[in-house]
Amino acid sequence: MSVGIWRFFDGAPIGELRETAAEVEELGFDAVWFGEFAGREAFTQAALLLAATSKLTVATGVARFDQRSPLAAEGAIRALGEAYPGRFVAGLGGHRPGARPLTALREFLDGMDAAELSGLPQPSPRPRRVLAALGPKLLDLAAERADGAHPYFVPPEHTAMARERLGPGKYLAVEQAVVLDAAPDVAREHVGMYVRLARHHQENLRRLGFTDDDLADGGSDRLVDAIVATGEQAIADRVRAHLDAGADHVCVQVLARTEKSYRRLADVLT
Repeated sequence: MSVGIWRFFDGAPIGELRETAAEVEELGFDAVWFGEFAGREAFTQAALLLAATSKLTVATGVARFDQRSPLAAEGAIRALGEAYPGRFVAGLGGHRPGARPLTALREFLDGMDAAELSGLPQPSPRPRRVLAALGPKLLDLAAERADGAHPYFVPPEHTAMARERLGPGKYLAVEQAVVLDAAPDVAREHVGMYVRLARHHQENLRRLGFTDDDLADGGSDRLVDAIVATGEQAIADRVRAHLDAGADHVCVQVLARTEKSYRRLADVLT
């Protein structure tokens, strides 16, 4: 079972970041994924996590293309790939104001592929490049221009659609939010934040059959249950459902973490 940990590290002291990475590795998880919001620069943070571990895969989930140039992104990815062979996954995504997401991301990938980096060859193995892709057109772009996709905030039904769209040879790493012990307010707050603020998530949920009523008032019970798995057995079942639907890897985001959350999760999943 290929399972990793997904986490926002924004605001966490570097010591905590290093300790978390070491714990995730010790517990037997395959990877640690992290988002880039308003904290440390993504590739710098990836280097800190890689340096704190010896075999753990570190993945940006995602580094925001709208926050850096194609040349800077390509240079950082090559440097990390050379320093830590086979251990870095470059997840890319984001939104450029006033631009269509598909067009903006395609242009960014064009810039990366055309980057002239004197003295910095493509490492071997080349780090995987995956795209934050939800809709059919972005999934097609991930199949065409990347090694796969990293969908976030999705149920297993989306995983099945994404696998069909990507085809059998592409890497599909899916984020899954969980709550180890019943905490309906925590789960609803997590879902409500995304359905209120993120139009692309609203559109994706509608494609999956959720209605305006499901998206209202922080999300219906049906929607909350579809996005957040609550309880140890439900978590194990949900991760298995993603894998059965075609995911290669599931990265689990634990809401309402405690000191023992990752150990408990490891007991359930690994």
